[in-house]
Amino acid sequence: MKFSKLSKILTVVLLVPVLAISLIACSTSKDNKDEKQSTDSSISTLMATEPSDADEASKLYNQFMKKENEILSTDKALWEKVFMASNKETPMIEDGTNYGDFLLKTIESAKDQFTDEEYKKLVAGAEQIKEIEGKLTILEQKYPECAKAPGNGDSVPADSNGVVSNSSDATSFPSFDGKDLDGNDVKSSELFANSNVTVVNYWFSTCKPCVGELSELEALNKKLAEKGGQVVGINTFTLDGDKTAISEAKDILSKKGVTYKNIWFDSNSDAGKFTSGIFSYPTTYVVDKNGNIVGEPIVGAITEKNQAKTLEKLIDQALQVK
Repeated sequence: MKFSKLSKILTVVLLVPVLAISLIACSTSKDNKDEKQSTDSSISTLMATEPSDADEASKLYNQFMKKENEILSTDKALWEKVFMASNKETPMIEDGTNYGDFLLKTIESAKDQFTDEEYKKLVAGAEQIKEIEGKLTILEQKYPECAKAPGNGDSVPADSNGVVSNSSDATSFPSFDGKDLDGNDVKSSELFANSNVTVVNYWFSTCKPCVGELSELEALNKKLAEKGGQVVGINTFTLDGDKTAISEAKDILSKKGVTYKNIWFDSNSDAGKFTSGIFSYPTTYVVDKNGNIVGEPIVGAITEKNQAKTLEKLIDQALQVK
C-alpha cells in the first residue's frame, strides 16, 4: 500500500436507523458549513494582517501553517486520494511552485475519482491553500527568518497508526529484508544491531513537511555518527522497489544534500504492514541497538522546538541501552 512545501502535507461507519442517519447528516452538514465559514473568516482576517517586525511575521507564518494543516486534516479520506494520485503523475519538490497549484493540478488529474460535491470541496480547499501559500511567500521574502522559527510540528495526516509488539514489554520494530535506493541489501537485524541508535524517518516525496526537514535530518545523522548512531529514511512511495518513485526520491535527496541511507521493503512484509498504519507524515521512530522502539513515535516535523527536544531525549534513552 502506498501513501499519501512542504516545510507542510494524509483517514480517518456505523449501521444505524434511517432516521438517525438523516438527523446526523443534517447536523454534520450544518456543522461543516459553520466550520467552513469560520475557517474562511479566520483566513481572511489573517490575510489582512500585516506584521510590523520579524517576531510578528513568525507568529503569523505559523498561524498560516496551522490553517493549511487544518484544511488538509478535514475530509482526510478525500485528501488521501489526492496524495495517492500525486505519486506518479505530479511529483512535487521545493522548486518554487505554489503548493496550492500543485494540489489543484493533482485534483484535476484525479477528478474522475470524486463526486461533484467532493471535487468542489477539494478545489475550494486547494484554492485556500494557494492563497495561503502566496502570503507565506511574501512573508518569507520580507522576513526570511520567519519560516525557520519553531512552529507546531507540521505534519500530513494519513491512516490510523499501528504498533507491532513482541511478547515482551518492549516494542520491536517490525523485521524486513529490504534494499537501499541504490539496490544494496538491507536487513533489519543487521541495520539496528550495527548501530547504537537508529532514527527511522517515514516520509514521502510530495509531503512538504517531510521534504522540509530533510536537511535537519542530515545534520542529525552527522551528529549521531559521532555516537555510533544513524538516521534511516523510508520513503513510502518506494515500497516494493517502485523504480519511478525511487528515482524521484533520489532526486529530492540529492537536491537536499542528504547522504544517509534510505531504504524500501515489500509492502506485504511485517514492516510493510506496519508502514500502512502510520498515522501522519512525517513520523519518526527511535530504535535501539536491540531493534526495539524507544518511547512513542514523533509525529510531525522535527524542526519544531518541542519535537526536537523529545527526539533528543529518546535518542539519549536509546544510547543507554546495553
